[in-house]
Amino acid sequence: MLYEKDSLKVRHLRKKDDILLARWLSDPFVLEFYEGRDKPFDVQKVHQKLYNRNKDLVGCIVTYKGLDIGYIQYYHVNKKTSKIDSDDGTENVYGIDQFIGETAYWNKGIGTLLIKSMVAFLFEQKHADKVIMDPQVQNERAIKCYEKCGFKKVRMLPHHELHEGEYRDCWLMEYRKPI
Repeated sequence: MLYEKDSLKVRHLRKKDDILLARWLSDPFVLEFYEGRDKPFDVQKVHQKLYNRNKDLVGCIVTYKGLDIGYIQYYHVNKKTSKIDSDDGTENVYGIDQFIGETAYWNKGIGTLLIKSMVAFLFEQKHADKVIMDPQVQNERAIKCYEKCGFKKVRMLPHHELHEGEYRDCWLMEYRKPI
């Protein structure tokens, strides 16, 4: 178990999670803003993209009231893990990416609980100075959640992410450790 907060638990990814992840990552509603509806996952692609990767990225399953509902990953931002230049090298920066795969759990405040608790974990356990993410500009629901959690838009990242055959603009958003 990575951590627990209220009814939410975040645990490390296990091999047996591959079928669950393949189901979520083949759902067009989930893929609309995560990976793209033109790139559904099967178990083989889940292993390739989420299991066989840089050891600096830590994949986790999100459980709410005993049900696995989503995925979150965190990583120390460096040249191997991110193409975003987000600091001058003097800060301890972490990035996060996440989705709730069980769409029945959208718009219930769980995303807010997840983001706030992961940020707290990264500040307390990894001594992060700031946490960043890069949502697509048109993902207004997610951006609203992130702003509610205290993230600020720092700058536009034009043509940053290939999504459904087009390069999409993204926001670089950050949450700085309170002083």
